[in-house]
Amino acid sequence: MRYISFTRADGSASYGRLDGETVYDLGVEGAPVDLKAALAAGVLEGLSDGPALALADVKLLPLVPNPDKILCVGLNYATHVAETGREQKEHPAIFTRYADSLIADGDAMVRPPESVRFDYEGELAIVIGKKGRRIAPENAWDHVAGYSVINDGSIRDWQRHNIQFTPGKTWPATGPFGPALVTKDEVADLASQRVQTRVNGELVQDQPISDQIWDIPTVIAYCSTFTDLNPGDVIATGTPGGVGDKRKPPLYLKAGDVVEVSVGVIGKLSNPVIDEA
Repeated sequence: MRYISFTRADGSASYGRLDGETVYDLGVEGAPVDLKAALAAGVLEGLSDGPALALADVKLLPLVPNPDKILCVGLNYATHVAETGREQKEHPAIFTRYADSLIADGDAMVRPPESVRFDYEGELAIVIGKKGRRIAPENAWDHVAGYSVINDGSIRDWQRHNIQFTPGKTWPATGPFGPALVTKDEVADLASQRVQTRVNGELVQDQPISDQIWDIPTVIAYCSTFTDLNPGDVIATGTPGGVGDKRKPPLYLKAGDVVEVSVGVIGKLSNPVIDEA
């Protein structure tokens, strides 16, 4: 199954099941109010199809517009560790994004006037479907609702102000997320799916998920030790090598660029870049 969050033609927000170019509206009267609520209630895959809408007639929202948490794994591919010149540590590097930094597939990534070092980071995203704390690695998959794609757009100028990443990682309208939640049964071999990023059609990142240093069960176990994981929470699992900041010469995003991030059969994000008005 594939699920999306969207606004209808009348501007009201909803969520639905995606089947090709048709969306079956699930946000009908009596159903949970949004995708996160449907996950929390444990009823998403059991909801009856509502009215059929043309995908072209709805406006996509970030997949989960209102997650309680967005946890991001830094330095999770050896190629990215190497290009940053850092040492591999004993535990994963975790930082956060804020929900208001998220945008949908097709929305513009906004470069703020404070930055000349706006960068891309294509990643696999995990959406939590079942609440948990101190989740054992062998039980981690029971807590995963499915997969999506995220672009951890980064304001490198501000990321480097100090040793903390957050000031560069959560600017408004810098984090494309979606387009769809893809349930686990739709992806026969997750490890072989490739994280690929293109800027203006040029392939700049390309690596299989199997190359991650910290696999998904390990990340879920680690994160759920220091915080509750709740339905609708998002884990961005790390970016491969090839980020713009470490290329020679650097490849920073500017107005007029188009960034595409794909993760195999899970989907593709495509977002233009604009300067903040």
